[in-house]
Amino acid sequence: MTRTGTVFIVDDDLSVRRSLRRLLLSAGYGVQVFSSAEEVLAVRDWPGTCCLIVDVSMPGMTGLDLVDALRAASRHVPVILSSGYSDAATLARARQDDVFAFLAKPFRAQELLPLLARVCEPAGGPGSSAPQLSPSDPA
Repeated sequence: MTRTGTVFIVDDDLSVRRSLRRLLLSAGYGVQVFSSAEEVLAVRDWPGTCCLIVDVSMPGMTGLDLVDALRAASRHVPVILSSGYSDAATLARARQDDVFAFLAKPFRAQELLPLLARVCEPAGGPGSSAPQLSPSDPA
């Protein structure tokens, strides 16, 4: 099945980037990988980018800082934040930044792929779904 859209993976952990890339390619998505938030901000052309999967804790600019920079640059692409270390303050800031979803690491393909389908496939494009953050999300 061919899906529409390219997903940007932003994570400082090479093994996470590799495994997510393999998963998303096997699911039919286009993929670009980045090891830092700064690399993403340097990209000028984003045609077909339907979602970003962003690690919260990265050296330099954090995932939440990246979301703020994207919003300031009027790039309103859905963002799925992921983290192995989060707290209530991180989740609250993600809500404030209008993040689409938050996944606690390690997460399973069965958690991620339905979220991507909602934002990357024509019938489930951006704006058709409410963000997936709730007080019960892992913190």
